[in-house]
Amino acid sequence: MPRTRNNKSAPGGGPPIGWIRALAAPYLRSYRARVARTGSLRGCWFEAPRSRAGTRRGFFVGYLVSAADFAFLQPQPPECIVFAFVAPVGGSPHRRLVRAPESLLRKTFAYIRWLTHRLPRFVFFEDRLPAMVRHLSMREWPAEKYEHLSRNFFIETCAWLVRSGLTRKFLTESAAAPRVSRRQRAARAKPPRRIKHS
Repeated sequence: MPRTRNNKSAPGGGPPIGWIRALAAPYLRSYRARVARTGSLRGCWFEAPRSRAGTRRGFFVGYLVSAADFAFLQPQPPECIVFAFVAPVGGSPHRRLVRAPESLLRKTFAYIRWLTHRLPRFVFFEDRLPAMVRHLSMREWPAEKYEHLSRNFFIETCAWLVRSGLTRKFLTESAAAPRVSRRQRAARAKPPRRIKHS
């Protein structure tokens, strides 16, 4: 398969990822895309605009190229993977949006499981970064079909996330939270000034 600008292999191995941002963008409008090229993931993070320093919510669309850090999924890499996340895990937004008994992600997970009977089904984790995840091994696929079959998986999965309302609700959550200005973030990041005692 010839390599083009949008069809280049991911650095560090794995299938090409240059086309993923353009494919997922119509489903994840208003999300900021950031390429993932390190660790076990290759693809794109789609993050809702940040509202509090250190708080992130959004989606990952791409590939799992190694089981490292994702053994809890019992993966068979390489895999296509799409997941919703709230970070940091254990932080106040994560407890409210993921862990709480009637949380947004628990309700969405129940609805999306009812909505989707086709395998692989979404799975839910209250204590992991991938809170609601759908993944599929590509081991049995011919390498020349990776992009075509991955596109189908990503389109189907992203469409279900949109239909569930989660993509819109994450943006609403982000807009409703109090804003932290750049100046406030910078002030928090600076070490406290030392006071000289005479």
